[in-house]
Amino acid sequence: MFARENLNYDPLLLPDRMDYDDAMVRAEAVTFFERMRGRHTVRDFSNRDVERDVIETCIRTAGRAPSGANHQPWHFVAISNPALKSRIRAEAEEEERRFYAGGAGDEWIKALEPIGTNDSKPHLEVAPWLIVVFAQRYGEFEDGTRYKNYYVPESVGIASGFLIAALHHAGLSILTHTPNPMKFLNDALGRPASEKPVMILAVGHAAEDAQVPSVAMMKKPLEEILTVLD
Repeated sequence: MFARENLNYDPLLLPDRMDYDDAMVRAEAVTFFERMRGRHTVRDFSNRDVERDVIETCIRTAGRAPSGANHQPWHFVAISNPALKSRIRAEAEEEERRFYAGGAGDEWIKALEPIGTNDSKPHLEVAPWLIVVFAQRYGEFEDGTRYKNYYVPESVGIASGFLIAALHHAGLSILTHTPNPMKFLNDALGRPASEKPVMILAVGHAAEDAQVPSVAMMKKPLEEILTVLD
């Protein structure tokens, strides 16, 4: 995204300025909250297709996220190929079986009980798309010389949030899935050692009979997540 030379500071006037009045600022904040309040993690997907260009547009949105030194240390792999989704499911479930067989520890397993998860992950095949998010530990110039990326976890986390919000705004349902460890994804998807898989997003339309655990509706109130010093 940048070259070894010509890295001088070149300021531009702010494009795309939004000069909302106070009422519009408040209205837009409430509108977005109401839209995001309807976001739910879904494990039950229909087999309805999602067009590729929708996924691409949502990933474009993710690519607009801020990042350390603007290095944009992320890569997204979008998968609709049934055979590859089947392979990812099989390898993810192998890791999950070890996780639930004791690798996670009793406290973690206990914390997951109200969510109702187990080592079976059919959504990895049923959902029409899987999006694997990779964090790039370092970048490389065209001659192979490495350069350091900065604030990689923070940057990739923000981009992932942008992506989830964009997918939800498009009317799609998403499940974040993090098998541990996830190194098998580098091999399955042909990604270099410089990249670390962070999560799998299963993406599609919720099934007609989709359910969510009741505990997932319990969100901390504002006073528990906000401190205002004015």
